Amino acid sequence: MEKIELESSELLSKEKLKRNLALVEAALYVAGRPLDSKTLGSIIKTRSKSKVQKLVRVLMEKYESCESALEILELEDERFVLQLKTEFSPQVQRLAIRPLLSKGPLKTLSYTAFRQPVLQSQVVDVRGHHAYGHLRQLEDMGLISRERVGRSRLLRTTGFFADFFGLSHDLRTMKRQLKRVFEDFEKAERETE
Repeated sequence: MEKIELESSELLSKEKLKRNLALVEAALYVAGRPLDSKTLGSIIKTRSKSKVQKLVRVLMEKYESCESALEILELEDERFVLQLKTEFSPQVQRLAIRPLLSKGPLKTLSYTAFRQPVLQSQVVDVRGHHAYGHLRQLEDMGLISRERVGRSRLLRTTGFFADFFGLSHDLRTMKRQLKRVFEDFEKAERETE
C-alpha cells in the first residue's frame, strides 16, 4: 500500500514540476520583457527564490539543448528574459507585426543610450531636427527621461528601457552590452548580404 502511495506522490510531483515549468515559460513569453524571481514566484505560487531560479535554469538548459532560436538569459538582480537570439533578428525582423519603433526613432534611441547622459542639443546636432519628435515619442513610451539643464535637456534611458531590451541597469555594463549587440547585428547583416 505504501509503495502505491509513494508512486502516486512521485507522479503528482512530476506533474507539478511540468506545470510549473510551463507556467514560468508562459510568463516569460507573454511578458516580453525581463521578469524578476518574485514575479515568477507569484505565478507558480511560491516565495522561494531558489525554487524559481532552479526552474528557470532547467528551462535555460532545455532551450540550449534543443538549439532553439530562442534563449532565456539571466540578468542582474535575479531577472530573466525569454528572447530571440540576436543572430536571427536581421532575417526575421521584417515579419514582426508592428515594430516597437521605426528606424528614425530607433537610431535616435540607440545614439542616446550609447552616449548617455547626453545633451538633447548634441543629439539634435547628430540626428537632425527630426530628433525632437523622436525624443518626444521615446519619452512618451517611457524609454528615456529628459531633465532640464540650462537651455538644453540632459537625456538618459530609463529602467524600463533596460528591462524592455534585457539590458543591465548599470550604465557601464549597459554600454558594453549595447556595443556587443551592435557588433552582432552588423555581423549578421553582413552574413545575409
